Amino acid sequence: MRVEWQGPVAGLTLNRPGRHNSLVPELLGALLEALGALRDRPDLRALVLQAEGRSFSTGGDVRRFYAQGEGIGEYADGLVGQLNRAVLALLDFPAPVVAAVHGIVTGGSLGLVLAADVVLVAPEASFAPWYNVVGFSPDGGWTALLPAVIGPRRAAEVLLRNLTITAQQAVEWGLASRVVPASAVRAEAWRVAAEIAALWPGSVRRTRRLLRGTLGDVAARLEAERREFCAQVVTAEAREGMRRYLGEE
Repeated sequence: MRVEWQGPVAGLTLNRPGRHNSLVPELLGALLEALGALRDRPDLRALVLQAEGRSFSTGGDVRRFYAQGEGIGEYADGLVGQLNRAVLALLDFPAPVVAAVHGIVTGGSLGLVLAADVVLVAPEASFAPWYNVVGFSPDGGWTALLPAVIGPRRAAEVLLRNLTITAQQAVEWGLASRVVPASAVRAEAWRVAAEIAALWPGSVRRTRRLLRGTLGDVAARLEAERREFCAQVVTAEAREGMRRYLGEE
């Protein structure tokens, strides 16, 4: 996780490009630590969330899951717990969050996007679940947050058929704010964040709080995702799904 500043705007960069910024305990731990350190900074007015490499993030690292063997249940419990805390920390962050999304977003990484206030996407950006291909259960807000954003029927079809949401569809369905040329998506995210940061912070903070509402119900739905994920990941079905997905003999 890389942290940088431009005036009153802080930037968090997912920095595991060699593995497409897939979610592992180390990355999520670093994200939680950074969010905890930033949330009480009186000079912070907005936050940019971005990523290095070809992908924004490909969700849980399936190879890391597969390598856990009999310990996969405990690993899943800890990892999805971390992800839930990260999503809630972003939703409850005192400053607005602007996400610059490029490349693919799969699995639980969608939660990081759903937790942002403004989502700018490059034209090639896409979002896909992949749960019923690998043999997992949805996490990261695919059932806890996405239906309220794009509608329950669309969310159900995307999840059950493992459909890909394109950048343009993401804008049309309300998952993203607008499409920005790939070469400019990061710069535009910082520009938007700086624009927000220049406004009255108390007004911005209260506006965001009213838009977000209370998080108790969201936390309960994320917890339900964690329980179902942990129950599914220990099944023979999930083991075989991971084996096929990874091409293991």
